[in-house]
Amino acid sequence: MAPRGILFDKDGTLLDYHETWMPANRAVAHALSGGDAALALHLLTIGGWDAETDRVGSGTPLAAGDLQDIAVLWHPYLPAGDTRSVDDIVAFLDTGFPDNMVPTAVCDLGPLLDELAGQLGLCLGVATADSVNGLNRSLEPFGILDRFRFAAGFDSGHGRKPEPGMVHAFCALCGVQPGEVIVVGDNRHDIDMARAAGARAVGVLTGTSDAGQLMDAGAEAVLASISRLPEYCRDARI
Repeated sequence: MAPRGILFDKDGTLLDYHETWMPANRAVAHALSGGDAALALHLLTIGGWDAETDRVGSGTPLAAGDLQDIAVLWHPYLPAGDTRSVDDIVAFLDTGFPDNMVPTAVCDLGPLLDELAGQLGLCLGVATADSVNGLNRSLEPFGILDRFRFAAGFDSGHGRKPEPGMVHAFCALCGVQPGEVIVVGDNRHDIDMARAAGARAVGVLTGTSDAGQLMDAGAEAVLASISRLPEYCRDARI
């Protein structure tokens, strides 16, 4: 079936995960630790960061979790005297991450999205485990938010990855069937979300997963980056 819509993950897909997020991960862990360097490293490590490679592992909380997941994980380790609740930590992360991230696109996003929407006639959307605030703040520098007919975060009311709700909401808005949608992402959560919704799934290597992990999760193909999507979609129409 020829694709009629593409639903992008954000981090690791539109944006290079490590370039964008590692400065924010470090800054937020440092702030929550109260300046305790050992505790900050512990927070990063249990979140999925590997000190030897300076990379975040595929499927780990920092790679695939949302702010609620990370807050629940880190809350028990807050320094003595820090009485903030999990909800307080979610609110802190919702400002702390965007304040410290360095949004880095995987390619020139504007022309790519224009080609997909304008030349190929595809309905475009974003479904992220980030918050709506984080989504907007990280993509605003590239002037591309108006290219997406649909944009949802974990707090948009469509459920959380890997649940299928964001895919179903995208389909309803664009007037397409799940089988006409390609979900593009860098983590198993993205692939699982697509499969749960009955959509197609394509992996990319600009995040935290390798090709084997994405294919094992059920991706129909793995691309070096989203820059290869126009060619892939044209081939899919043949």
